[in-house]
Amino acid sequence: DLALESNPSDHPRASTIFLSKSQTDVREKRKSNHINHVSPGQLTKKYSSCSTIFIDDSTVSQPNLRSTIKCVTLAIFYHIKNRDSDRSLDIFDEKSHPLTREEVPDDYYKHDPDHKHIYRFVRTLFSAAQLTAECAIVTLVYLERLLTYAEIDICPSNWKRIVLGAILLASKVWDDQAVWNVDYCQILKDITVEDMNEMERHFLELLQFNINVPASVYAKYYFDLRSLADDNNLSFLLEPLSKDRAQKLEAISRLCEDKYKDLSKAAMRRSFSADNLVGIRRSNAILS
Repeated sequence: DLALESNPSDHPRASTIFLSKSQTDVREKRKSNHINHVSPGQLTKKYSSCSTIFIDDSTVSQPNLRSTIKCVTLAIFYHIKNRDSDRSLDIFDEKSHPLTREEVPDDYYKHDPDHKHIYRFVRTLFSAAQLTAECAIVTLVYLERLLTYAEIDICPSNWKRIVLGAILLASKVWDDQAVWNVDYCQILKDITVEDMNEMERHFLELLQFNINVPASVYAKYYFDLRSLADDNNLSFLLEPLSKDRAQKLEAISRLCEDKYKDLSKAAMRRSFSADNLVGIRRSNAILS
């Protein structure tokens, strides 16, 4: 139970690994700005006021695709940059299992990829396979679960194959119309179906076939990704709350309120019936 509670991909109370790894850089940046008296510059973030309310189109049930992918790839960037060591497995090593026909440089394991490089790689896969933003969040959950279960690190030599394996698995588990392995071979022209199948099998075995993502864990990752965005000035697109959208939100609120009232009444009726049944049984017992 203690091991489960310390694993963020399984337990809602455990802190996500990517957010803790990013805090070192955030604190150093704030400290440097304070020492060097660096001005924060013009405020670009919009804040709500009495006259105007700003909202974005990203919610926990319907995240914004572009913003979510940016946040997920930034989380992967911090995983690589602030890794503890370079523990890896051969199945994820790009030298042993290259994704392209281009020769992998001998010093491929020395250079950390930047955030833009990771974003372009993930964005290409999501765009070509038409994957959803929810799938990106589940991808990050599987990635951290792999690192925890297998006790390995994501580093320059294996990050592409680990991310690809997590996306492959998340797309099959989450999306209704799953992408087949052969479809990824059409996106990454030089990888074979046999290689994809072998990587997927190893990924599942290393996860101990635990592909369940509870709603509480999913929500935790979503909100931690939003915290990561705030810490790194990755703003979600904000728009003033219009009259039409406010009326829609009000209608949805009334609908949900009526639904919960009906559920509450039904629960009270069940409780009342149960109390009556207990009373009848007690009366019968006394009479007998």
